[in-house]
Amino acid sequence: MNLSEWLIFILIMQIIHGLSTWKLYLKAGRKAIESFIPIYNLIVLMKIINRPQWWCFLLFLPIINLIMIPVVWVETIRSFGKNSMVDTILVVLTLGLYITFLNYTSENLVYIENRDLNSKSKGADTVSSLLFAIIVATLVHTYIIQPFTIPSSSLEKTLYIGDFLFVSKINYGPRTPMTTIALPMVHDTIPVLNKKSYLFNDDETKKETSLLNKFQLPYFRFPAIEKIERNDIVVFNQPADTLRDMNNFHPDRNYYKPIDKKTNLVKRCVGIAGDSLEIRNGDIYINGKLSVMPESAKPQYNFFVDTKGQTIGQEALVNMYGAREGMKYDNGFFAQTDKGQYFLTLTDKEAALIAKNPMVKSVTKYLTPKGVDGDVFPHVSSLGWNIDNFGPIYIPKKGATVKLDLKTLPFYKRIIQEYEKNTLVVNGDKIMINGKVSNFYTFKQDYYWMMGDNRQNSLDARFWGYVPFDHVIGKPVFIWFSWEKDGKGLNKLRWNRIFSVVGNSEPKSYLIHFLAIIGLYIIGKKIIKRRKQNKV
Repeated sequence: MNLSEWLIFILIMQIIHGLSTWKLYLKAGRKAIESFIPIYNLIVLMKIINRPQWWCFLLFLPIINLIMIPVVWVETIRSFGKNSMVDTILVVLTLGLYITFLNYTSENLVYIENRDLNSKSKGADTVSSLLFAIIVATLVHTYIIQPFTIPSSSLEKTLYIGDFLFVSKINYGPRTPMTTIALPMVHDTIPVLNKKSYLFNDDETKKETSLLNKFQLPYFRFPAIEKIERNDIVVFNQPADTLRDMNNFHPDRNYYKPIDKKTNLVKRCVGIAGDSLEIRNGDIYINGKLSVMPESAKPQYNFFVDTKGQTIGQEALVNMYGAREGMKYDNGFFAQTDKGQYFLTLTDKEAALIAKNPMVKSVTKYLTPKGVDGDVFPHVSSLGWNIDNFGPIYIPKKGATVKLDLKTLPFYKRIIQEYEKNTLVVNGDKIMINGKVSNFYTFKQDYYWMMGDNRQNSLDARFWGYVPFDHVIGKPVFIWFSWEKDGKGLNKLRWNRIFSVVGNSEPKSYLIHFLAIIGLYIIGKKIIKRRKQNKV
């Protein structure tokens, strides 16, 4: 639904609220008309149920309101003496219609103006406490900070598989959820049940007619405290639908999964809106200049390490030379090719180090030559682009205008149709946007170019193109836990990464500092307690 449709829907719901509660307002000493006045009726209701007026704001906050509305239902019936667990269950299961029933059938209802909030039944009090805890957790998770787990090795040696992060949503501005009917604090799938966590018809043949899809909110983002800068690590929703679709990506296919329920990914933003990006032999150039990566970035490439069949110890490959990916046996140990070479993923520094090993005869970086088609964005084979030699390509900026013709259209077609919701038809050599012939197009939002540091083992923008700003979720800021799945015992824990800050420098663990603060707090608390006891 667009904004005007949502306003009409809210108005209808306010009228229903009035029809369902006007007698209760009278019993509470208010005027019946007050139950029908939009927004004001909720302010009055908060006075009736003895709750703070800021609760009204929570009633309009997406996802939070799914929990707050039942809470208000329960508090309303309790204000008229309906305190039992049965009453609580009835009002929730009937989606509030139990209030309508009471409004018209219970003439003996008495408003309890100064009800003792501590006199609730034990069961009802437990339900209220649980709901309030869920509300607070959902508020933090949805609008402030969200836990996130690194799912792939695309940022290996900067962020590892097994890193558990906190992702800040306030840095780039909290985005309100667009999917209004969904389980709180669950992404697209319910754990264990493996079912969708939200109501949405993602059948593309029914997209326009589905009632469920009408309850999508328009995109809105609260003010940010910073802008996305080059080389920031960013968490975002996959522009293609899911990782499965990304592996089999077709640029002309329509994806109707809600933006906020698309797969969460984390990559490095190597190009921002307005940049011109090019990849030459694996190196990134921005606006014609070699991109300078921060200290924490560890770009990696695939190398052939030729030992003529001589064996380098597995411990040395991992611990001395930093190998984490490459050709392996089924048991996970690094293997050699039939030519006696190791195929390893290394940084340039690691490759230079292993080249000094007396057993190594040569080290060769594996790069796809310029002009060889790699089936990359914009999926035009005549360009001859691949993951190692790509571009130059312009990254669209909000308000910028580009020329449109049959040659440039593949770069911007998905933006025009899917991300910015225009109708696009090609008739011969004419491009029709929203029914009009268009030779130019002006972008409505900023776009970004997201890539993995693991350059040749990352599914990223080189395959599916630009990332719209409305797909951006937040910025990783803190690693609260990290473990190596193949490690043993205490070696499973990456102690140097636990409680470390995600930034442009090497990670430094603050776990000892945290434990010291906790220890001092416990000691201080005991000292204060003893002093109080001595005074007594």
